[in-house]
Amino acid sequence: MAKTFFYGTALVSLVLSGLGLPASAQDAGTLSKEDAERVHQRPPAYSPYVGRDFPARPYFGDTHLHTSFSMDAGAFGARLGPMDAYRFAKGEEVVSSTGQPVRLSRPLDFLVVADHSDNMGFFPDLFAGKPNLVSDPTGRKWYDMIRSGKGADAATEIIIAFSHGTFPKDLMYFPGTTAYRSAWKETIAAAEQHNEPGRFTAFIGYEWTSNTGGNNLHRNVIFRDNGDKASQVEPFTVYPPYGSDNPADLWKWMEAYEEKTGGSVLAIAHNGNLSNGLMFPVVEALGKKLDREYVETRARWERLYEATQTKGDSEAHPYLSPNDEFANFERWDKGNLDGSVAKKRDMLEFEYARSAYKNGLKLEKELGTNPYKFGLVGSSDAHTGLSAMEEENFFGKTTPQEPSPHRMTATFINNAETGVKIMDWEVSSSGYAAVWARENTRASLWDAMQRKETYATTGPRMIVRFFGGWDFAPADAETRAPAIVGYAKGVPMGADLGKAPQDKAPTFLVAALKDPIGANLDRYQIIKGWLDKDGNLQEKIYDVAWSGERKPGNDGKLPPVGDTVDLVAATWSNSIGTPELIAVWQDPDFDPSQPAFYYGRVIEIPTPRWTAYDAKRFGVTPAPGTTMTLQERAYTSPIWYTPAP
Repeated sequence: MAKTFFYGTALVSLVLSGLGLPASAQDAGTLSKEDAERVHQRPPAYSPYVGRDFPARPYFGDTHLHTSFSMDAGAFGARLGPMDAYRFAKGEEVVSSTGQPVRLSRPLDFLVVADHSDNMGFFPDLFAGKPNLVSDPTGRKWYDMIRSGKGADAATEIIIAFSHGTFPKDLMYFPGTTAYRSAWKETIAAAEQHNEPGRFTAFIGYEWTSNTGGNNLHRNVIFRDNGDKASQVEPFTVYPPYGSDNPADLWKWMEAYEEKTGGSVLAIAHNGNLSNGLMFPVVEALGKKLDREYVETRARWERLYEATQTKGDSEAHPYLSPNDEFANFERWDKGNLDGSVAKKRDMLEFEYARSAYKNGLKLEKELGTNPYKFGLVGSSDAHTGLSAMEEENFFGKTTPQEPSPHRMTATFINNAETGVKIMDWEVSSSGYAAVWARENTRASLWDAMQRKETYATTGPRMIVRFFGGWDFAPADAETRAPAIVGYAKGVPMGADLGKAPQDKAPTFLVAALKDPIGANLDRYQIIKGWLDKDGNLQEKIYDVAWSGERKPGNDGKLPPVGDTVDLVAATWSNSIGTPELIAVWQDPDFDPSQPAFYYGRVIEIPTPRWTAYDAKRFGVTPAPGTTMTLQERAYTSPIWYTPAP
């Protein structure tokens, strides 16, 4: 009744004021007859955001996090489970497996707990002394070792047995067993409990871990669906007879899942830099010659590639791109995943995203489909249950690498037979996935991943736009809302340019904003790759927007932005660089008869690396050669151009 009275009084007031008569309780001024008539007419289209149907913001998250449910993470001391991982990603303070309180500077928007599918859930059950494990003599021995303070020895025995294929079959958590089914059920339950549409997305997923001969061919499988569909299956594994180490068999599992449930899944390959030349084949894959079926199937299921994570950066390599001054970044190029085979230079071409993009153009011409037409994300691959990838808040890849005075000088891999040695300081504090979605839900984020409207970041949450078209003009870079003109006149990252108009070269609208609590930006680059008329693969890097008054030199290179890092204090200043970059760029070397791809790379000014923060906090002296600064970056998914037939 009170609401009715109020509106009635307001209406009387308006009528009286319109007649020029006095009215009580007015605080909105006087309404003339002309204004009243105008109000009741159809309003003009004023707000530029009405009816907006494109993504208005990127969502930041991690598509690759391990908890104690992963065999190796548990063996290395991880005690945080999926529930803890989601709580931490949502911004809660938790206690790490080494007893340290930890919290993110800002919550993430989404998370995929992607525990290894083989033997999923084994270690939590062993620590709990579950009857199915302690009733076995070997299981009882391991349990007693842990209880007596010899957990490290037990973990070493378990990992050796698992990696060498001598793990007792009676203790193996195979698909179909009660223990395995229980672990998968718990994984799903954690995601269901923490999924909050509109606020935080908890994806259901797992990691399929093909590692034959130590060569990394891992894939993360992400479900679009809720638990009602995901619970109808169990993850695909590597160990026979229930699994396979061949990606083609994983793709068959994915197809069977969709046929059975009506759901949707995608796979994200990662760490090509540790595959020793197997991740992006051009002739044969695992002994079978590449054919039309292979390229079509891979293109269907593997929409994204994880280009940066704790085990190094996989965007480009200086040997493959000698003219790229930023290619020598967080390199892991000494061997395969376990260091059992040292790296050879002829392997590198088939390990990095940029080379895969180029070779994909040639494969498309030969076989009709580009199998490497993937978008880019970054993620952590942390085995701690903690997606803590900020340089000043880095909690390592595994539990022994959580903050301590020792991790600066500890060894990550040391294979005496091959001489492959990687130090803990070489582990990267990287990265996150940025997804341009319409809303923060499983369906919307997954759909954006499927269409490849994503970019990788090494940790900072800079906002990056990348649009391609045929009609962008310099004036389009004057807007404060580049997405409006970007979607109206072109296509976003991950998409394809249409047919080239007569006598036109493609134009690109690029824009980037710094992380609000991070470093300023140095430059925005566009990397182009193409297949020339002679069938040779080419690449070129263009600086299209940058900070300050710098000008390219005679060699075409832009001078460095400068360096304000104080290593002793582990600080830097935003007195150089710029908070934002925006520009329109047209390809000066375009040939409409040659297929090409373009992607953006945004570079920050130099900042302290996590090693600098550790040196200050723990008072330790870095080992010679330790990298202490870096220029964080983002890589967009490409935009492709294919000549009309």
